[in-house]
This record gives sequence, structure tokens and C-alpha cells, in this order.
Amino acid sequence: MTTTTDGAVELTVSGMTCAACATRIERKLNKVAGVRATVNYATERAVVHLPQGMRADDAVQVVRDAGYDATPAGRDREQSRDTVTGLRRRLVVAAVLAIPLGNLSISLALVPALRFPGWEALCVLLALPVVTYSAWPFHRAALRNLRHGASSMDTLVSLGVLASFGWALWSLVAGPSGPGYWLGFGVTAEGADAVYLDVAAGVTTFLLAGRYFELRSRRSAVGLLTALAGIAAKDARVLRDGAETTVPAAEVRVGDLLVVRPGEALPADGVVVEGYSAVDTASMTGEPVPVEVGPGDHVTGGTVNSAGRLLVRATAVGANTQLAQMRALAEQAAERKAAVQRLVDRVCSVFVPVVLALSALTLAGWLLTDHSTRDAFTAAVAVLIIACPCALGLATPTALMVGVARAAQLGILVKGPEVLEATRAVDTVVLDKTGTVTTGRMRVAATTSFTGEDVLRPAAAVEAASEHPIGVAIAAACPDAPAVTGFEALVGAGARGEVEGAPVVVGSAELMARLDVVVPAAAAEWWSELGPATGVLVARHGEVVGGIALRDTVHPSAQSAVARLHSLGLRTVLLTGDHEAAARAVGAEIGVGEVIANVRPSDKVATVERLRAQGRHVAMVGDGINDGPALAAADLGMAIARGSDIAAQAADVVLVRDDLDAIADTVVLAGRTLATIRGNLVWAFGYNAAALPLAAFGLLNPLIAGAAMSLSSVLVVANSLRLRTALGTSRDE
Repeated sequence: MTTTTDGAVELTVSGMTCAACATRIERKLNKVAGVRATVNYATERAVVHLPQGMRADDAVQVVRDAGYDATPAGRDREQSRDTVTGLRRRLVVAAVLAIPLGNLSISLALVPALRFPGWEALCVLLALPVVTYSAWPFHRAALRNLRHGASSMDTLVSLGVLASFGWALWSLVAGPSGPGYWLGFGVTAEGADAVYLDVAAGVTTFLLAGRYFELRSRRSAVGLLTALAGIAAKDARVLRDGAETTVPAAEVRVGDLLVVRPGEALPADGVVVEGYSAVDTASMTGEPVPVEVGPGDHVTGGTVNSAGRLLVRATAVGANTQLAQMRALAEQAAERKAAVQRLVDRVCSVFVPVVLALSALTLAGWLLTDHSTRDAFTAAVAVLIIACPCALGLATPTALMVGVARAAQLGILVKGPEVLEATRAVDTVVLDKTGTVTTGRMRVAATTSFTGEDVLRPAAAVEAASEHPIGVAIAAACPDAPAVTGFEALVGAGARGEVEGAPVVVGSAELMARLDVVVPAAAAEWWSELGPATGVLVARHGEVVGGIALRDTVHPSAQSAVARLHSLGLRTVLLTGDHEAAARAVGAEIGVGEVIANVRPSDKVATVERLRAQGRHVAMVGDGINDGPALAAADLGMAIARGSDIAAQAADVVLVRDDLDAIADTVVLAGRTLATIRGNLVWAFGYNAAALPLAAFGLLNPLIAGAAMSLSSVLVVANSLRLRTALGTSRDE
């Protein structure tokens, strides 16, 4: 079970189908004396503050009494997997049975010559598992809504499916009570009611597919929180009375002395008391070069000690660490997104009760005007069928699936419909520097000799045995360097060895001072003028003879990508944890005018929030673990696939193609997909508004209503398929 730092219990809630469900559960929990609860539909999590004497199981029971299910977080993996598996199984059953049922019911109902003995029973047997087992999630939600005096799209789906199936079953069992239906060009044969079995199965299959893919998309929202929790160290070595004791990281207290060995993650934020090392801070800053630390330097929990043994005094533990704050920021951002209701849910809250009332009034009106029961039920069922939201259910999933497929062809992974909603008004693109607009790989930019000697060859010879990113870059710049003997890695500072009979040292100015190496005035002047580059000094025979300047490599497509974003009218901002000079140099090279440097992960989130507070609609593009919260906080998060898994989980879009032009492609394609969805919804609602009165007055019998509903769905699908050619030949849009 997961318990927060203030004693609150975290639950995983299942069975929610819309944001209204989360509100209903939250209201139910908060009615219990002493309970304070928040429910997040996007992450399917509830945080419940329990009064004294109340257990987590009591909160779970309250959720179950509301008609949903809950499990203490940490025990929910199997339940989550079972939910997705169960929905997939229902979808497979529906799809496998609906295809032959559609062919049989339509052909046999309309063409009597094709009928054979028992054809009605065969159609019913094919439809029965679909409208019961496969459609059960819709029926269960409708029953839950009924208990609470509410209605939703599930209510209309359930009633439409049951009405279609019930009417067909009654007609087939009781036999035709009159001639067939008028189709505008003639009257169908008796028994044509069987076509409603196809309507019931088709609606179930289409909407179940949409529900399945939506559930898969929603569950990925939990990935960021899980991944951020996975970075933290599980155990810590605490130095007590001169002996190392291994304890759970949660038991570390401020002031404890922590022993961190090479390759281990730091269990808390702290200050180095003893030891020198290089700490991999990519998880927090995204920078590719490990930071050299020694006594007095601050280190952050979740970062990894790369080399030497460190003794660290803990200064922040638990929820106060920077990593824990990143997780909290990510959860808050996800909760903010979950508050946005889908357009279909908003309209259906009014549309569904109106349709139910209209169907009941139609039935009563026909009966009160001395029409036959068959005619009255025909008109009432026609209202339900014509209003059954098949086109509404298809409007988003079909456009999304076609848009996602087209995006995949362009190397863009779109995660869900909320991406489209967020993209409609994006006007600012915030770009992370390292690993996004740059490759994250160091390269030798220039070499300088203070004595006229060759600098690169001896340095490359020493660094050929190094695994440090700077050493790898130097070695790569001179592949034919001579061999080195007596190699020694100087933790957190550089390396040394003997090259062609001469002792060579490669490293920082601090290393040279520590080894009493002579540093000429020219070297000190060169070091102060490095600007955005990273500098390394090279010494032979105890004297610095030159320096090597290294820089991160700008991505080849960065400049053209920024230019294209500007052509689309978008503002660009470069955001980085790197120092000011390096950031401005990269910004000038790629054409970004606004540069914000020296930012921590929490500062990245604050920057995104500040831009949003100014009325900007922000798209954040990043690749590192440290970008996760900012990606989640932005209106639209885009992650570079070559970056960390956490960034990919936090983002709405993953750019698989190694081309930053994919950023602009995402904006254009998502905008077109959203426009298509909105067009689909306008058509679907408009169609229902026009057809409902016709059905109520008996001008549309159920068969024509079913055909019209199918035609509406076909038009929605055809409109969505137009996205297959989006960005087909040109990207200058």
C-alpha cells in the first residue's frame, strides 16, 4: 500500500468511464466524516486523507458502494492488467461475431430467397454474446448511472443496443405482425426486423474498440509517476559509530552520513563531506557531462555516483528531496489535465436525457392517439436507434486512429485525444537544449598550443582508455593516437599516463593545481575566454602545453526546424540547465531569440507555468528525465524518442523520427486531426437533431433509422480517412 508523507492513502480506482465518474467518487468519499479526498480520472488514482480510526479498506468499501472498484496503490498491477485484458477479450468476441452476423442478417432479412430454416435463431445466437458479454461494460455503467439518477453516453449506448436486439428478437420469435417496412422505393419482405441484430452488434463493436484504446492511452499517464519513483534509491548505507548500516531509504534522516559507492544512486539530497567523484546528473539536469564533486559540493538524490566513494551528509529527505518534488509536480500537472471534460461528455449530459424523454413521449403519444402498439413501439425504437451515438462514438476514435497512423508514418507517436485538444491553440514552443536541439555528444571544437607542441595526439592517447564523455570525444578526434602506458583515471578531474616516454596529464585547472603542474599565463587567459565551450588542459613533463575546447553538437535539423516553427507563427524559447554562455551560443546558432539558462527541473516547470499564466499555450519539447514534469505541465508535451523513457511517458507526443522538423509536423497534423474530429461531431449531432423529429413522427421506421445511422457512421469514417494524405507532399503548411 502507498501512504503519502502526511498519512494519506493512495488508491487505484477502476471502472471510471469519464471525468464525471471521478467527481461522483470524490463526492461520495468526502461525505464521510473526517475524510478529504481527491480523485484523478487521468491517472485513475485517489488520494484519501483518513480520520483517526478509519482504515484504507474502509475507503475502498466507500468507492465500491458507489459502484466502482478500488485497490490500495502498490497492489494494483495485476488488477490493471486484468482490466485491459478483459476489455480486449470482449472486443475480440464482438468483432469475431459481428462480421458474419452483419453479412447474414442484412442479406437474409432483405432477400427472402436466401433464407433457410432456423436462420433467425442463428442470427440471434451470433448476436447474443455481443449484446450481453461484450456490451456488459456499457450496461454496467448504465445501471450505475441509474442508481445515482444520472445518465451518460453509456446509458444511450446500452438502451440502443438492448432496444435493437429486443425488437429484433421479439419480431423473430413472435413472428411478423404485418407487412415489411417502406424504404422509399418499395416495401421490404416480412422479417426484415432481423437487421437490428446487426445494428446492436455493430454499435457494441465500434464503441468497445474506442473504449479499449482510450483505456490503453489513459493508463500510460501513470507511467511517469511510476518511473520517477523508480529512479530513487531503495536502500541507503548510513555511517553510524564508524560502521556502515544498510537501511531503507525512507528511514534516512536529515544529518545522517551516507556512504555512496561507485555506480549507486544517491538516496537523498546532501553535501559531500569526504571524497571526490564524477556524478551523473542526467536524471535531474539532462546534461551529458558528469559533474565533478568534492567536499562542500551539493548533490541531489536520484543522481548516480560514477566513480569514487563519497561520504554525504543528508540535507533533504523524503518528500523534501528534489526528486520527490518532481514527482509531485508531475502528478499536479496530470490532475490539471484531467479536469478538462471531453466535448462529447459535455453534450451527452444534455443530449441523453432529451433522447430518453423524447422516446418515451413518442411511445405515449402514439398510444394515446389510438395507433397500434406495433406502430407506437416502431416509432419509439426508431428514436432510440437514430439517436444511438454510433457516429458520436466513431467521431473521435476513427479520426484519432487515422491521424495516429499517419503520424506514425511521419515518425510521430500520438498518445491520445487530449493531445488534439491541447494543440488547437499552441503558440509557444519551449525547446530543451541538451539532447533535443543538440545531440548530447561532445566534440572537439578547437585545440590551442601554448608552446608550439602537438596537443591533441598526446591527449587522445591518454583519453583512449577513458570512459568519460569528454575523454571519448578527445579520443575520437584523433583515432591514430599512439599507445599509452601507466594509465590512471583521476576521479572527477581527468586522467594521466605516459605517452612516447613523456608523462602526460589531461584535465581541469583544479587538477593541474592539485598536481603542482606549471600553468602559464597564456593558459589562464585561454581558460577565462572559453565562453560556451568546455575546456581541458594538457600538460607534458609537469607543464601545461595547450588546451582543448569541446562543445555539444547541434542537431543538423535544429536550425531548419526552428525556422519552420517561426513560419507557422509560433514563438520559440530555449530552456536549459546549462550555463548562460553555452545556451546563448546554441540559441544564436539555431535562430532562437529567447534563451533561459541555469534552470533546475522545478524551474523548468515554473517557466512553463509562467508562460501559461501570460496567456500562452505552451508546447514543451524535451528528452531527459528532468524534463518529465515540464512535459506534463505544458499544454502539449513532446518527447524525443532517443531520450529517456520517463520523458516519453510524461509526454503527449513522442517524436520517433530523428528530425526536429517532426515538431512542426506534429502541430500541423494534430491541428488537422482536431478539425476533423470537430467536423465529425458537428455532423453527428446535426444528423441526430434533424433525424430525431422525423423518427418521432413515424417518418423513419427502425430499418431506415438503422440504415441512416450506418450512413452517418460511414460519412464520419470517410471524413476521417482524408487524414491519410495529410502532409503528404509538402511541409510548408
